[in-house]
This record gives sequence, C-alpha cells and structure tokens, in this order.
Amino acid sequence: MISAKAVKDLREITGAGMMDCKKALVETNGNMDEAVKWLREKGIMKAQKKESRIAAEGLCKFIINGNEAVVYEVNSETDFVAKNEKFQAIVQTIGEALLASKATNDEEALNAKCGEGTVKDALVNATATIGEKISLRRVNYLTKTDSQVFGAYSHMGGKIVSVSILEGSDSNVAKDVSMHVAAMNPKYLDSTKVDAAYLESEKEVLTQETLNEGKPANIVDKIVAGKVQKLLKQVCLVDQMFVKNPDVTVGAYVKSNGGKILSYIRLEVGEGIEKRKDDFAAEVAAAVAGK
Repeated sequence: MISAKAVKDLREITGAGMMDCKKALVETNGNMDEAVKWLREKGIMKAQKKESRIAAEGLCKFIINGNEAVVYEVNSETDFVAKNEKFQAIVQTIGEALLASKATNDEEALNAKCGEGTVKDALVNATATIGEKISLRRVNYLTKTDSQVFGAYSHMGGKIVSVSILEGSDSNVAKDVSMHVAAMNPKYLDSTKVDAAYLESEKEVLTQETLNEGKPANIVDKIVAGKVQKLLKQVCLVDQMFVKNPDVTVGAYVKSNGGKILSYIRLEVGEGIEKRKDDFAAEVAAAVAGK
C-alpha cells in the first residue's frame, strides 16, 4: 500500500505529477530512490526540467457543446510539433477535460480531471513523450442562453481562434463576426468597454501630436476629440467596417440580421510570450569552441 505521504514526498523531490509518482512507487514497491530512477528512465523528470524553456508556438482551440464552450491555448516550443498529430490529439483531449470540468481559469484548468490524472499530469506526460515543453494557458469557459448563439472561427489551423456570442440572429452571422474578429483584432466590443487608462494615454499622444503639427492651441481640444472618435471606430468591434462588406459596420450588419453582439474572445498563438531570440552565429561559435 502506497501512502499519500510517500507520493507527496516523491512529488516534492521530482516535480512529477501525482499519478506518475504513485505509479513509480507502485512499480518499485515503495522504494523512493528506485522510484526517482524509474521516473528518470521514463523521461518524466526530464520533462520537468523543460519547464524553464520557452514554449511560444502551439495551437489555440475552442470546443463547443450546446450552451457551453471552452477557448484555450496549448503551447509547444516549435511550430513543427504544433503540426504533429500526437500533439493535436493531446490538445483535443485537454479541451474535452476542460469543458467537462467547467474550469474558468488556468489554475482550475491544471487541476481538472483528465484521464487517470489531471490536466497538469497530461501536460507533463506530453512533454516527456514529445520531447518539448508543452504548456497550457489562457483558459476561458463561456456559457450562453438558449436565445443566444455561438459563432466560432479558426484561422490557419488554430494559429488564431475567435468565438463570439450574439443575442438573436443565427450561427452563420455569429461566425461572420468571429471571422471579422480574427482578421481585424478589435480591442474592445464598443466605446462603453474602452479602458479609461488606455483612452487617457491615447488622448495625451494625440494632443501632443496635434500640437506638434502647429495647430492653434484654441482648437486643439476639438481636433483631438475628432481624432479620438476616429480611433474608437478603429478599435471597437461594433464600429469597425465589416471585413466582408466595408460599406457597413459590424454592428449594423448584425443588427440588420436581427442580432446584437454580447461578447467575443480572440486568441492568437504566442501572444504575450517573450520569444527566445536565437543568435545563430553565437551558437556556431560556441559549438566550434567546444570541439
């Protein structure tokens, strides 16, 4: 019988998942040193050492089931792995576990049940199997009512995904909205959602820009107000010109089809991750020096 304390101790030593630690102890009859060796042989400890590496490639994905949806990103170190069928299967499995768990954030997601272990265990195992750091982030759990519709769009096999929720209308219109979101990357739904700090910062830039243009001080405020309105039309989804018909705004297009946009989400692979800058010349020099 393997005690919970033994599993916990092995986890603290190796950083491996709970299920992996338990299995290692079972396989080695509770011998801690042998269990550590077992984890090393299986590549699971090696997977833990990859945690410090940068994973900025991968896939974004959505899974929709009735009135529920999950939108998330699974990262790998290289785009080559992201195209691998094994990696794509793992992304799907994790997504199904996230949807079933109703996890609303990354922490809940990592602890969600996935197979015999957790999502975190699945990521560790995937890292060991594939040979690259595999990580999960930006988990979003969405719900709608029966009168609302989801619209979903995936671009370039999951490099960009977007999901929108509309009141009324239909899924085709909602998908059009999501396609527009993927293409134009609006910052906000409408002017009421614009972040005050962002708006104030932009006003300061536009004011200085206008002064530098030599405009009379007494009309600067009026000019800046006009520039702000133009900016809002560029960054707010409902005010952007619809990518499939530039003669109308997205909001007008949806309204003409009996709907209203309630919310949207857009994920693009690697957003916000500081990617490694490889110095090929330095790598070659280091390799030569090491010979």
